[in-house]
Amino acid sequence: MDRRSFLKSSAIGGSAAAATALAAPAYAQGNRTLTLVTTWGRGLAGVHDAAQRAADTITQMTDGRLTVDLKAAGELVGAFEVFDAVTSGQADMYHGADYYFVNQHPAYAFFTAVPFGMTAQELANWYYHGGGMELHDELGQIFGLKSFLAGNTGAQAGGWFRNEINSPEDFNGLKFRMPGLGGQALGKLGASVQNIPGGEVYQALSSGVIDGTEWIGPWADEKAGFQEITKIYYTAGFHEPGAGLSLATNREVYESLTPAQQRIIEIASAEAHQWNLAQFLTENGAALQRLQSGGVTLREFPDEVWDAFGQASQEVHDENMGDDIYKRVHDSAMESMRSSSAWLKTSSGAYTAQRDRVLGS
Repeated sequence: MDRRSFLKSSAIGGSAAAATALAAPAYAQGNRTLTLVTTWGRGLAGVHDAAQRAADTITQMTDGRLTVDLKAAGELVGAFEVFDAVTSGQADMYHGADYYFVNQHPAYAFFTAVPFGMTAQELANWYYHGGGMELHDELGQIFGLKSFLAGNTGAQAGGWFRNEINSPEDFNGLKFRMPGLGGQALGKLGASVQNIPGGEVYQALSSGVIDGTEWIGPWADEKAGFQEITKIYYTAGFHEPGAGLSLATNREVYESLTPAQQRIIEIASAEAHQWNLAQFLTENGAALQRLQSGGVTLREFPDEVWDAFGQASQEVHDENMGDDIYKRVHDSAMESMRSSSAWLKTSSGAYTAQRDRVLGS
């Protein structure tokens, strides 16, 4: 190649490189601090831990290029204000239970829990392999968010009551704390449903503002101190069979990060999801024993009440099926749940039943 041809080729290559550089996304440079607001009071067992776990992992995996500054509920904005704070740009990220935001869109409930919905394992199956993550992202685009699952409480308890529940009529006029679509279902049974942030539930129950409450499960409930107020505890609930928690980032902020940093947020969220589920399932058994030793009486809802829960829950779903996104999310989740359940019931379900019979546990 002669000198003239070489210079011409170099000029073309340089122009192409410059054009490519101009077309590439502009990522923010240098160290950054991202403000993470949460729906959790600082120190709330399990749920605050999941938020802190995700925040610390992002900071560590980026070698401090991204420092996530966690603000618990009330430290920057209120528990139920985090969604608007992130969509408006007041904060960069939130960690919370997306069913708190069903007023923004009812389909958000599926990324925490819906009544008679998925267990924690079934939720993970759908989210990571059945299209759930893509639907979460589609929903988030409407509001300028990029969201990932980032925690899970496992199956939640039916809740704490001052009096036993013997029939569906016992919910009529009952002042009860329950968020999301489960709360809407209880409303159809005549309950006066309250949506109260976790850090305020103890005071509401002890003062009589509410007659009963669900929170999470034995460990978190024991830490909250509900056993000091009432001793009647229903251990199985219809409303949250495997409640997922979410980490959502303002979409403009997310897109300003490098691809590596974006991937770190995704991985940190997924790690927090699994870590948090194991945390709750590890702690609940011993906590339940302590509650019983302290005089708490365990109860199960009668079949008649379960049937009423089911009918009311279906009515709530039916009322939302006219919304295209809701219907697509609902149908996708239910299809995945049926598929997963068919195998889990005949494999691990049958095994654990036989294991417990043989070992006498």
